[in-house]
Amino acid sequence: MTTRLQLDLAERIMDLIRSDGLGAGSRLNESDIARRLNVSRTPVRGALDHLASVGIAKRNPHRGIELVDLDPPLTAPAGDDDTIETAMVRLAHDRESGQLADEVSEQEVMRRYGLSRQPAQQLLRRLAELEMMERKPGYGWRFLAPPRDPRAHAERYRFRLLIEPMGFLEPDFALAESWIEAMRRDHRQTLSRPWREGSAIGFFEMNAAFHEGLAAGSGNRFIHSAVKRLNQLRRLSNYDWSFGYERVEVNCREHLAMLDAVQAGDLRQAGVLMRSHLERASRLR
Repeated sequence: MTTRLQLDLAERIMDLIRSDGLGAGSRLNESDIARRLNVSRTPVRGALDHLASVGIAKRNPHRGIELVDLDPPLTAPAGDDDTIETAMVRLAHDRESGQLADEVSEQEVMRRYGLSRQPAQQLLRRLAELEMMERKPGYGWRFLAPPRDPRAHAERYRFRLLIEPMGFLEPDFALAESWIEAMRRDHRQTLSRPWREGSAIGFFEMNAAFHEGLAAGSGNRFIHSAVKRLNQLRRLSNYDWSFGYERVEVNCREHLAMLDAVQAGDLRQAGVLMRSHLERASRLR
């Protein structure tokens, strides 16, 4: 089953295909796409599998992934995905509030969130793909990060304030126009969609892609690596979103203002906006 995250990533891959002027018969490189979109190869693989399932691409044993047809629509994910994403949000809340131990079983996930075996397995696999959990040898699953720690929250934002605003001032800072336009589109779509309980997942992943993309644009591999690791550590706590849609709107508009400053060539102002953005976010609990 295609997830909403994979569908969003598939749309970004299609943007790359169009901007590169690729046509039927062109080959797609999984590693290159992951690098250009600043994501890991695992979600890219899932998005490419979706493109294959709707007839846009096909996997050949000896030729990799080949474009077939750019016309088929990217269909929406199956409705059951809403159930899984809602369960994932509830799992995040239970973990962050201390109701889930470091290790859980598939049966516990099924019982606690009212899932049958297959959706429970899909939920756990998605958490593993995002490096939030891992399967234990033999039986059960283990969380890879401790639950929410107020001291860690404050320290994390102080560290982000040290590095993310300065990323704009790195001598090699540059952003591809295609990435900027993809981010603008994703933010506009977030602002236009009705907010549901499971929406926190897609919102965080878009937010993480934005900050990681800016960090990659700095040209400094250590800034990029640090921001990716910080996003990994805060993923569950942000899936447990409790700040309402108003904060989502503020977040999106602040991101768009940073992109405006970058495109205007005012990187110093972009850094000022980032600092203000992080300071405001750090006060959320």
